[in-house]
Amino acid sequence: MKYGFDNEKYIRIQSEHIKERIAKFSGKLYLELGGKLFDDHHASRVLPGFQPDSKLRMLQQLSDSAEIIIVISAIDIEKNKIREDLGITYDEDVLRLRNEFQNRGFLVDNVVITHYNGQSSADAYRRRLESMGIRASYHYTIEGYPNNVALIDSDEGFGKDDFVETTRPLVIVTAPGPGSGKMAVCLSQLYNEHKRGTEAGYAKFETFPVWNLPLNHPVNIAYEAATADLNDVNMIDPFHMEAYNEVAINYNRDVEIFPVLNAIFEGIYGECPYKSPTDMGVNMVGFCISDNEECCEASRQEIVRRYYTALGKMADGACNDTEVNKIQLLFKQAKIDANYRKCTVAAKARRDESHVPSSAIELEDGTIITAASSPLLGTCASLLLNATKHLAGIDHSLRLISQDFIEPIQKTKTEYLGGHNPRLHTDEVLVALSVLSLHDPNCRRALAMLPQLRGCQAHTTVMLSEVDRKIFKKLGIGLTCDPVRKT
Repeated sequence: MKYGFDNEKYIRIQSEHIKERIAKFSGKLYLELGGKLFDDHHASRVLPGFQPDSKLRMLQQLSDSAEIIIVISAIDIEKNKIREDLGITYDEDVLRLRNEFQNRGFLVDNVVITHYNGQSSADAYRRRLESMGIRASYHYTIEGYPNNVALIDSDEGFGKDDFVETTRPLVIVTAPGPGSGKMAVCLSQLYNEHKRGTEAGYAKFETFPVWNLPLNHPVNIAYEAATADLNDVNMIDPFHMEAYNEVAINYNRDVEIFPVLNAIFEGIYGECPYKSPTDMGVNMVGFCISDNEECCEASRQEIVRRYYTALGKMADGACNDTEVNKIQLLFKQAKIDANYRKCTVAAKARRDESHVPSSAIELEDGTIITAASSPLLGTCASLLLNATKHLAGIDHSLRLISQDFIEPIQKTKTEYLGGHNPRLHTDEVLVALSVLSLHDPNCRRALAMLPQLRGCQAHTTVMLSEVDRKIFKKLGIGLTCDPVRKT
């Protein structure tokens, strides 16, 4: 995997920048954390070298002076909202996040339930948290939020919320996903801290869009593709341009809400400490790109991946064509199309030649390996075998797993387990390869090549099963699929 991002530099300068921001606000800062604190796979894909847990590792430099508040919306509790990348509900993810943070040495004593209007599901969840020794607070829905500033900045607005007692100078406010109410929690705390004589500050830690990269930089376009379902739009921050005559990139929601935030800050402090939404941010990612072209290439790949993800969602009925059309417009900005990925073109060519589901992978050196379905193996299982044989220098004509070995597995799948697809999935092939590796040096050599697939790009001409998708994700392979169901 080629690198374009200096992760160690990022951890160093980002933590120093946050320390400087804390010092500007009398030693108390509420830091709204946008995106994922760890598991940030989007950032690791578009900034090769960025580690998925980089932000958490960076904040560990400050763990002795930091504590974390986790926010969840009562609306999401009531709807049993699912975090799609993990397949668990938001309320379960709050507990997972707390365990992860505590295991990294962070203080996590408080959960805030926002948008509370007396929901019984939220009451039950609060009781569950308190039975586990976790302090839970309610923040209420404010009529006319965020525009009714007179009500918001009053005892009937923020003053009605439960005040969350914190003890450390840096309070990180995070949530399982977007729309949870993190910003409102920060602002409510500022109002209630002010009433108690503490002039706390607020800052926003959002990785994308990267404020000091050009508007049409592929990294920023890839963020817009990733949020196509939210209809976010990157734009030049007009407030920053007016205040400093300097171009800075933000996105529509932050720009639209800034006049309201400005009024809320004035209501709390008498003046706003920031002149633009970009001023509120503390993101230093743009200063840590070590190879711009590598990041551009990785981002173009991500835009195409997001396009195929949207096509798959539309095929499943999970979205309409709006998301797909939005990404097609982004193709024009990035000067690419759906055939930008070499593996996509190769997979479709193999399908047209074989007339069966096919796949292709582009290895690190640019080599393209293809595979097609057979009576014994699914196309992805065949692809892994072909790719690892190539990397290990094993002759392509050599069968690593014999038909005699595969057929009993197929019999178990179909006759005993009632399966309809006798072909082996990727996980079954890897298990078979592992068993055979005990006595077969070629199987051992092939298995040893799996780490070299990390960062490679692959495409299949059919939608994959959840099992196959998970295996490719664990191997670190960037996968796209045509929106065609297997038959």
